[in-house]
Amino acid sequence: MFTYALYIICLIVAAVSWRKDKVKTKKALIKAWKAFENILPQFLGILILVGILLAVLRPETISALLGRKSGWLGVGIGAILGAVTLIPGFVAFPLAAMLMRGGAGSMQMGAFISTLMMVGVVTMPVEIKYFGRRMTLLRNGLAFVFSFLVAWVIGVVVR
Repeated sequence: MFTYALYIICLIVAAVSWRKDKVKTKKALIKAWKAFENILPQFLGILILVGILLAVLRPETISALLGRKSGWLGVGIGAILGAVTLIPGFVAFPLAAMLMRGGAGSMQMGAFISTLMMVGVVTMPVEIKYFGRRMTLLRNGLAFVFSFLVAWVIGVVVR
């Protein structure tokens, strides 16, 4: 129901914008569509990959690796997966929701999402080029450790 309310609000705001200035609204809609087209291949690729993984991996396997009962080992697995994966945020949250429906735990997904957003193993060479090796390793190391704090807080709050 909430989703429908957001769609209605967006349509109303777009209609008001259209009425106020058709040219600017049209430009904004074209720009938004182009951004959507740029994002779509990544989004579809990740969704296909997750769909395949969810089809191949049984919920019991996901639960064993990333479920609540996997404990801190599962948090570590989630943190490592997030650190080495390069996925945009708008894809990461639906991915985590799909994994949770497949049996993953909230602490484990908290670590996954936080390292996904804050730790950049794939982007380290570029970061080292601009910030230096010491700063890059320090930032990524602290972010990785912080993800375990995030997982712990989620575990305390969700229980």
